[in-house]
Amino acid sequence: MAKSASIALIDYGAGNLHSVHNALKAAGARGIAVTDDPDVVRGAERIVLPGVGSFSACAQGLRAISGMTEALEEKVHVKGAPFLGICVGMQLLATRGLEHGSSAGLGWIAGEVRLIERTDPAIKVPHMGWNDVGLTPHERSGQQRHSGLIEEGEAYFLHSYHFAPDDGQDIAAMTDHGGGLVAAVARDNIVGVQFHPEKSQTYGLALLERFLEWRP
Repeated sequence: MAKSASIALIDYGAGNLHSVHNALKAAGARGIAVTDDPDVVRGAERIVLPGVGSFSACAQGLRAISGMTEALEEKVHVKGAPFLGICVGMQLLATRGLEHGSSAGLGWIAGEVRLIERTDPAIKVPHMGWNDVGLTPHERSGQQRHSGLIEEGEAYFLHSYHFAPDDGQDIAAMTDHGGGLVAAVARDNIVGVQFHPEKSQTYGLALLERFLEWRP
């Protein structure tokens, strides 16, 4: 069944917009606006922030759009619109990223984005390809308001840096690549996934379908 919610898919020159747009349509979304207009963001019911490339370039690109971070703050924090960050779009939730120096993130979920450490020579960086997504114990128990959006399964990853939140309660799911890496973070109406739903076939489409129905 088609969803009526309007989606603002943020265009700041750093996202795989065509693939994400097509995946949202396949999941049932209608009224998707690929936009760099803060006023469109303020008028949308749901926000999707994609991201491909380095943390520093993405942070700079987002802030280069006059009024965009203010519109996101107003819509997501003040009005509580459901928000989904994808890959670097998820990493931008952090306090700072350490790729190509230190760059400030949005600071919505305290923590930093660090290079994946190679503790085993057999482990390759970037972390690329299919890997398991496992729920954290508090997410599995249903104790958090964001319970039910992230489910266990297998998703497609492509990243060299990973998000390390300060508070473990903000971690919704983990994956294993020579050690634990955060696969998803969540707090109230904010969710970020390190993997790419648009490349994760049935698992990714099911996540997007749940996001379109989500009432945090």
